[in-house]
Amino acid sequence: MAGIELVNVQKSYVVEKRNVQVLSGISLQVPEESITVILGKSGCGKTTLLRLVGELEQPDGGEIRYGAVHKTAFVFQEPRLMPWLNVTDNICFGLKKQALDSLEIQSIIYTVGLEGFERAYPFQLSGGMQQRVSIARALAYQPTFIMMDEPFAALDYFTREQMQRELLRVQKSQGASILFVTHSIDEALLLGHKIVIIEEGLIKAEFDLPKSEKLPNLLDEEFIEWKRNIIQNLNVHI
Repeated sequence: MAGIELVNVQKSYVVEKRNVQVLSGISLQVPEESITVILGKSGCGKTTLLRLVGELEQPDGGEIRYGAVHKTAFVFQEPRLMPWLNVTDNICFGLKKQALDSLEIQSIIYTVGLEGFERAYPFQLSGGMQQRVSIARALAYQPTFIMMDEPFAALDYFTREQMQRELLRVQKSQGASILFVTHSIDEALLLGHKIVIIEEGLIKAEFDLPKSEKLPNLLDEEFIEWKRNIIQNLNVHI
């Protein structure tokens, strides 16, 4: 099986002795070699879904089906780098000894645009560069899927836009399979090959966006129409 399949996935938590249903029966196909974006308001269950697919938690019901070989890596909102390790050592952190040779490591560093900073420490890097290290560390693990939980939310507008375009470039060059969580409609449209809207623990809508060799232009009429449709499904008033 290519990609990941969720079948009637359910999840609840006990909060102050009260059972809170977070996901109420999610069925979804997550294709490989593309970016699937989970979009929704805060508290709708986006991160819970990501954690279940990434096997950080187990569902209460339903099933998550993977391919014959699957390895997942995470990129979080904070880079979560080791301050005492340089860029290269942070990228290799957690890998088995000699899992990658020096040429493979250098190739990953080049892919994320960090050449020349191999020996730099986290405090010497900007926020965007630190997040590049986090992405490089995920790539070094050689996962079948990368789980990204609002990785650019803490960045300023200009750095965030740059990182979004860098992620598209990396995904295209690596053929990476990514499940990406965000509450930003523009970010979902810029990055997503597939957009899944979650509302109150259920899938409200799905959109398959056309793949293009060019970077998306959110001012194109086509994308404006996509945005209108998404806004309507999210019931957002602007």
